[in-house]
Amino acid sequence: MRDAFLEDISVGQRFGSGAVRVSAEDIIRFARDFDPQPFHLDPALAGETLFGGLAASGWHTAALSMRLLVEGEFQPAGGLIGAGFDELAWRIPGRPGDTLQVTSEILAVRRSQSRPMQGVIKVRNLTINQNGETVQRAVANLIVKARSTEP
Repeated sequence: MRDAFLEDISVGQRFGSGAVRVSAEDIIRFARDFDPQPFHLDPALAGETLFGGLAASGWHTAALSMRLLVEGEFQPAGGLIGAGFDELAWRIPGRPGDTLQVTSEILAVRRSQSRPMQGVIKVRNLTINQNGETVQRAVANLIVKARSTEP
């Protein structure tokens, strides 16, 4: 759904994304710049941690998920403008060789009382791997432009 205005969005709608494959090099590169912990940087050391092997930073998973959302089926008019999260959870670690994609479901839609030319939608985004396992679960609130001020 491209250029979706508030009036085009309803509870229960579902959207998908493309997919991205994560390599060990990607995990290490991201960790080196943003989350330099041993279980993200060194496969040998990672094997001795509770992860039992190299694991992607949750922030890496979040960044990849955002990319998939931006390139995905759901494209609100004006862009994906975040107003915060009700939930952000990493269920299992992303691993080298994982192929991730995002599925989204609209949970709530409401027009702003103080700014009737926009509204807020609540969206559940699940980042899943090639085995259908949820790697990340996020419930986000997005600001969406309205087509008109009429309810």
